[in-house]
Amino acid sequence: MSSHSMQKVLVVAAHPDDEALGCGGAMACHAAMGDEVAVLFMTDGVSSRLSAGQSEAATRNTAMQSAMSILGVSRFQAMTFPDNAMDSVPLLEITQVIEEFCSDWGVPDTVYTHHASDLNLDHRLTHQAVMTCFRPQPAADGKPTKILSFEVLSSTGWEGTTADSFRPNYFVDIRSTLKKKLEALDAYSEEMRPFPHARSLETAEHLARYRGASVGMPAAEAYVVQRILECVTRSEE
Repeated sequence: MSSHSMQKVLVVAAHPDDEALGCGGAMACHAAMGDEVAVLFMTDGVSSRLSAGQSEAATRNTAMQSAMSILGVSRFQAMTFPDNAMDSVPLLEITQVIEEFCSDWGVPDTVYTHHASDLNLDHRLTHQAVMTCFRPQPAADGKPTKILSFEVLSSTGWEGTTADSFRPNYFVDIRSTLKKKLEALDAYSEEMRPFPHARSLETAEHLARYRGASVGMPAAEAYVVQRILECVTRSEE
């Protein structure tokens, strides 16, 4: 069995539940390997709803804490940007929040975030802020070696067909953590819908099985590579 060096893994998600839908299996894998997993949420995910009140926000917050425990997250923080209205906030301000988090926690080795073509506006702006925060400047004090975009049921699949549609080229084997992913989603039961809605527990499992079968494994999560940096050295003869 190959050795594994501990990594710092950061998930930047627009709303609580996006992380479990998009990369919950990978998060649990990282935690099981001893990696330090942190999650930064941009909004509370409920304040834009006409029916939203303190009780609904409290329910979502409790669900978030349960999901973090299930997935083995060591640190998480929820910001208060306006839900489904992040375009009312300057991109610089969103980017600075990610920078401040990393300044305190440390530069991550791997970053998971939304895909640029998601239907949801908050998802797209979160992606843009992540790519802006971790732009590859030569003078940057450290940078992630890997940035991956995940898919979110009821957003990534609803964006329509464009040149930038989600076309996965990176897969993570989650056969050992699919159960934890589904448990985390069940914690967000208020956000899940009955099958055949795209955002249902059954659909989440079907997607994991389909993504796995497409690469010859029982279950997987699919990603689009935004950036991978590798240092290949060769010993002198």
